[in-house]
Amino acid sequence: MEYWQDKVVVVTGASAGLGKCLAEEAAAAGAKLVLAARGAEALQRTAASIRSAGREVLAVPTDVTDQGQVDHLFKSTIDRFGRIDALMNNAGRSMRRAAIETTAEDFQDLMELNLISVVRCTRAAVEHLLNTRGHLVNIGSLAGKAAGRWMGAYSATKFALSSYTQQLRLELGPQGLHVMLVCPGPIQRDTPRENSHNDLDSLPESAGKPGAGVKARAIDPRLLARRILSACRRRRGELIYPRRARIVFALSQISPRLADLLVKWTT
Repeated sequence: MEYWQDKVVVVTGASAGLGKCLAEEAAAAGAKLVLAARGAEALQRTAASIRSAGREVLAVPTDVTDQGQVDHLFKSTIDRFGRIDALMNNAGRSMRRAAIETTAEDFQDLMELNLISVVRCTRAAVEHLLNTRGHLVNIGSLAGKAAGRWMGAYSATKFALSSYTQQLRLELGPQGLHVMLVCPGPIQRDTPRENSHNDLDSLPESAGKPGAGVKARAIDPRLLARRILSACRRRRGELIYPRRARIVFALSQISPRLADLLVKWTT
């Protein structure tokens, strides 16, 4: 994918999972990488593996919920590379809890990470992205298109991210910026899910499974990363994976009752 040769790509949440795969696949395609995540040790391991493959990489430990650290991330990027060609807003967290048991503080906390941090990073990078007619990629979720059960505040935060991404696409697309929303189903994980923000003891057993028990095969994050890079090259506005999920989204606009039945049937 020579398209990515020497392009500067910033990836948040880059120390594990999809973020790590996005960074490694972009590097393999020739890009220069800037990696951001809270965990410095894991971040440096990802950076070391990319350097060992002969690619240029900058690792900046960053809490994207902190404006000062976000400013430092993008200043460091420009100081090192002088440009930004793509921002992959991947940092985020899921949740497992009954909606009625999810407090206002829980919603506020998750909204800060899953939406407000994207706003921070986007605003810090947008001038540079417009200069390069680059790519802004926001990693959403199928849950940001059709809400599921037992996800606490997660679906609401991802619905908000979907809306924000569409606004950016409408406003900044005419100025040359490619804006894309990625809505994947459950993604394979190398490590167990963090349970500190979950309430699994009071939920059905299925709630602890990927996608809160959705009947779908977990997605290989490396395959998804490749699809994201390919969709950027074609400047697509949205990537929904698996594609058949679009049927549920379409029906949810036609008949909420039918959409609810479909969600219940698939979980």
